[in-house]
Amino acid sequence: MEPWEWPETRWRGCVDQVRAGRSLKPSSWPGGKRCAVALSFDSDHETNELRDGGASVGRLSWGQYGNRVGVPKILDLLRREDVRASFFVPAVAALLHPEEQKRVIAEGHEIGLHGWIHELNSILPEQAERDLHFRAADTLEAITGQRPVGMRTPSWDFSPATLKIQRELGLLYDSSLMADNDPYELVENGEATGIVELPVEWIRDDAPYFNMNRFHALRPYTPPPAVLDIFVREFEGARREGGLFLLTMHPHVIGYRSRMFILEELIRHMKATGDCWFATHAEIARHCAQAAGLRAAGR
Repeated sequence: MEPWEWPETRWRGCVDQVRAGRSLKPSSWPGGKRCAVALSFDSDHETNELRDGGASVGRLSWGQYGNRVGVPKILDLLRREDVRASFFVPAVAALLHPEEQKRVIAEGHEIGLHGWIHELNSILPEQAERDLHFRAADTLEAITGQRPVGMRTPSWDFSPATLKIQRELGLLYDSSLMADNDPYELVENGEATGIVELPVEWIRDDAPYFNMNRFHALRPYTPPPAVLDIFVREFEGARREGGLFLLTMHPHVIGYRSRMFILEELIRHMKATGDCWFATHAEIARHCAQAAGLRAAGR
């Protein structure tokens, strides 16, 4: 059946699987700050190549750059600026680089779920997806000593079963969907779940501007100063509205000499306003849940 032939029950069923529920944007942020800033880094490393069954030495070395150069640069900057952030790590990347994960936690940052090998959830059988998410949670907990409370799905790929699995995992929040700029509650088939969504957007992601594939037409097309301008404008909009500014970055993308200044100048710009709360995704989700009286607040 073609989509134009679908009965109403079918297209409504597709739409209603996972929806944005009530807004969880709080009336105030901790310390009377005007907006919340959630910096995040998807530490995919070698799994970008491995997840497609690839074994390109060149692309694997690009992933290693994220661990060898990108993450240390990022952690050094965050330490200098006294800013906490969240790192979303595929379990295979954590197994390849366990000392990196231990350093991230030791320096006060958060590690969240990001799949097993950066797999695409939407092509997996439900049981396989569930097994991989639970294995990933167990692996990250074994390496870091802390069980993750939030998830960013690999490539922001959300299957019809993903939210159900997140509920089984007892997660506090997700950060993979795009129905708003500010936090909201996830609704599954009409039922409020108590899970906080911290929404992402490709505009607030470094990869679309800088990714490169020499065998395809994918080429960097935006100069770094223009990317900084976009991020600053997104931040200023969040600040005017008293909302959330959430930025997604990748150590193997942002961690180059000509690009790290974007993060450096952005942090300094935000700090200069004097009215931003820099926090991990878990801290922001917990604050929103508590302000709204969600059952998730106790997680």
